Amino acid sequence: MSKSATAFTGTKEQEKELKSFISAHKNDQGPLIMIMQEAQKIYGYLPIEVQEIISKGLNIPIEKVYEVATFYAQFNLTPRGKYHISVCLGTACYVKGSQKVLDALEQKLNIKSGGCTEDRKFSLDSCRCLGACGLAPVMKVNDEVFGKLTPDKVPQILANFK
Repeated sequence: MSKSATAFTGTKEQEKELKSFISAHKNDQGPLIMIMQEAQKIYGYLPIEVQEIISKGLNIPIEKVYEVATFYAQFNLTPRGKYHISVCLGTACYVKGSQKVLDALEQKLNIKSGGCTEDRKFSLDSCRCLGACGLAPVMKVNDEVFGKLTPDKVPQILANFK
């Protein structure tokens, strides 16, 4: 567990809010996941600094918090953008060119898959299936699905979110 490449920008207000939540729920049965979910709502992700607050507040080893954070896909260890883009690289999408769409997004946003733009407007990931194989290749921006994609459609889709 090391410090993130992204500088932690948590505020005292966020820390106070999290500590208050921990204090109110630390005696609940099995509070760790619920507290981690709340922490992610407060900060947007779970950097090591936030995991340390949870660890101390619950009096549990930091390794336990990290283990849960890395086991469940719902938790993010790096910042996510206001608009989170997920490109399907499942078989149907991949065969129809989703890797080229992902490459175009990486180039246009100037980030790699798994990254976030400096202004935290966009984050980018790939996934194995979005359940829209008939529209392959597909991607999601937050909860909105875009299908039958080609790399040349990327700039216009991104423009909708600027």
